[in-house]
Amino acid sequence: MRKKILMTAMAAVLAMSMAACGSSGGSTGGSEGDTGAAQQEASGTSANKDKPLVWFNRQPSNSSTGELDMTALNFNDNTYYVGFDANQGADLQGTMIKEYIEKNIDTIDRNGDGVIGYVLAIGDIGHNDSIARTRGVRKALGTAVEENGAINSSPVGTNTDGSATAVKDGEIEVNGQTYVVRELASQEMKNSAGATWDAATAGNAVGTWASSFGDQIDVIASNNDGMGMSMFNAWSKDNQVPTFGYDANSDAVAAIAEGYGGTISQHADVQAYLTLRVLRNALDGVDVNTGISTADDAGNVLQEGVDYAYNADERSFYALNLAVTADNYQEFTDSTKIYEPVSAQLDEGAHATKKVWLNIYNAADNFLSSTYQPLLEQYDDLLNLDVEYIGGDGQTESNITNRLGNPGAYDAFAINMVKTDNAASYTSILSQ
Repeated sequence: MRKKILMTAMAAVLAMSMAACGSSGGSTGGSEGDTGAAQQEASGTSANKDKPLVWFNRQPSNSSTGELDMTALNFNDNTYYVGFDANQGADLQGTMIKEYIEKNIDTIDRNGDGVIGYVLAIGDIGHNDSIARTRGVRKALGTAVEENGAINSSPVGTNTDGSATAVKDGEIEVNGQTYVVRELASQEMKNSAGATWDAATAGNAVGTWASSFGDQIDVIASNNDGMGMSMFNAWSKDNQVPTFGYDANSDAVAAIAEGYGGTISQHADVQAYLTLRVLRNALDGVDVNTGISTADDAGNVLQEGVDYAYNADERSFYALNLAVTADNYQEFTDSTKIYEPVSAQLDEGAHATKKVWLNIYNAADNFLSSTYQPLLEQYDDLLNLDVEYIGGDGQTESNITNRLGNPGAYDAFAINMVKTDNAASYTSILSQ
């Protein structure tokens, strides 16, 4: 039976207390005798440090420089990262916004001042995906400022007069007329408890911005749909200001019919499949590309260059992104539908059930909890994986690692960190 996310405070406290006593850490929920039996059944003679490991959604990296943590990515021979092509998706989002402005130039300048003003909700200033999306918007809209060879992704606070140094005024020419494009304001959406990508904070922020800037705001850009939808529902829907997000969450896709400007599908169906498929292949002792670039015995296969890309130097699989707009949104209304080319059930006789420990960094994250995990829960059945799902608080790594008290009970691990710098918090446990 699949164990679902442990979300309540009582469960977390119990888990930590059990870990402190040297028991199973609350991961299996059984007695010490049951845990020992599970460990023998699950791991055999494999050391935890040699078991398959997939980092997903948050790529091990330096949150200040973006430099990949190759020590974490090379933890063992069966360690990989699964995510999406952040730069390709970021450029796609920026282009989507620019094309929308050009197409609607006659009506988008709400106060007719010749300045297309936008506000930007930044998810996490130390997250590579968030950095890429901020850069993608600024690059497309001509507001980017380069610093040491890279586009500055820092929040500007407020910038109604165009004097901020992290950005500059851009220009868009349509039908022979030139319009100024200005980032009026941007901030990291972090709540008082320290959780980033916070939707409620974004909803409050747009209220403050609207009070300050009023009809100077012509466009809203967001690093994800969770924040974007919060701003849309709080203000931009009623004021008919197009809002652009990222993730293609079901509520955001549906909201396109009500004026939400658009979003980006990061092919979560492919990502979720790859997250578990890479582990399945390692557990079966077959080539990592089985069921990915080459068909498995059930016929599952993806198209490299269309569905995903693989970077061998980075040991990383990247799903490719798709723009979701008013022209095609009806094709994306169900974000939890598994991808047809990889929807065939594996034979349990040839692919015996294995136990996997998997965590979601924040159980309240809209994309991960409402889109990614439901997809994982379908693929784990198809791939004969018994996955235990652990939900974090989005604030501290220890809230998750305290529930990895008995890694010997599992055959493989899929890890979604709170912060990209913190891979060692997990590998140190697996190395014991």
